[in-house]
Parts: sequence; C-alpha cells; structure tokens
Amino acid sequence: MEGKRLTRPQNNKMLAGVCAGIANYFGLDPTLIRVAYALLTVFTAFAGVIVYLLLWIIIPEEK
Repeated sequence: MEGKRLTRPQNNKMLAGVCAGIANYFGLDPTLIRVAYALLTVFTAFAGVIVYLLLWIIIPEEK
C-alpha cells in the first residue's frame, strides 16, 4: 500500500491546485482551505502570495 502523498490535482483547481491539494491531503473541503488562505494572506501583508508560489513549485502535480 502506497503512503499518502501531497499532490496538486488535475481537477477541482482554481489557479494551480495548491489549496485543493492541501484539502485533499487532510480530507477537508477545498473552499475552507481557500478562505483560510485568503484571510491569512490579507492579515500577513500578502506574504501568502510568496508561500503559494513556493508551494506551486514544490508540490508535484498528480499523475
């Protein structure tokens, strides 16, 4: 049995699939992750944009 992997999905993505991938990994609703990310980005002086771009590069796309 293969272990659980964090990947960006081919479907259910809005921009690059980072939030959807995180939601799938933790078994949460993607909308919840997207709202939390948006709030975090606003309240951290838009540092979330840099984090999102890094995660886009780091997290592989699912096959």
